[in-house]
Amino acid sequence: MIIIAAIVVILLTIAIVWLIDKFVPKKFKPVILIVLWVIIGYLGYITFMSVYGEIQFNKLKDKRYKVVIENLKDIRDSQLAHRSVTGQFQGNWDNLVKFIDTAEFTLTQRRDSSILDQEMTRRYGVDTYKDIVIIDTLGTVGVKDSLFGADSRYKTMMNIPVGKAGEKFELKAGLLDQNGINIPVFEVLAKKSVILDGQDKNLIAKENQVVSVDGVNGDALKVGSMEEVNTNGNWPKNYSKEQ
Repeated sequence: MIIIAAIVVILLTIAIVWLIDKFVPKKFKPVILIVLWVIIGYLGYITFMSVYGEIQFNKLKDKRYKVVIENLKDIRDSQLAHRSVTGQFQGNWDNLVKFIDTAEFTLTQRRDSSILDQEMTRRYGVDTYKDIVIIDTLGTVGVKDSLFGADSRYKTMMNIPVGKAGEKFELKAGLLDQNGINIPVFEVLAKKSVILDGQDKNLIAKENQVVSVDGVNGDALKVGSMEEVNTNGNWPKNYSKEQ
């Protein structure tokens, strides 16, 4: 709206300059024309800065979003590992980090086999076999080694890495009732206003209202949901190669 208004005023000012040049006496023209051209230059500068400022804002926004998304991926991987081992998601950062430090995955191997089906053998009087699946336990591997190797970034993954200093991701976990069955769910989010702290407040407010296939809809970047069984992030593919 500001850009459109500035363009309209510029066009109107140019029209006024033309009218002055055509109808105003020569002795008044120089001063009036100088003032009007200064106004045109100022409005042109405002228009340019409005466009340029939004372009710069979008570049910074994309850069910050990508950094935040990397943290959200680490958090999601950690939560999925926690559910795999304990059957639940974790709603406390300290407990989640402690889990990564100490928990282990059990390594198993699945193989097909067959055994004598004694009931069918008795019924038909001939050896009858049935197929079974055997799961062998091969050993264990640390969750930390499996997810992060020698990298210790999981110890700070709860901190929002850009924007307002000292802020943490909001973390929730619990159970969702679906047809009488309690299903574990979790949600982790960072408000856009925190991620984009220090930028133009009007552009942040505009970003909070985004509804787009190529944008992050809503007022936050998040992964998971407390309202549905969903462990995906709300960012589009252009921000991340994998969802």
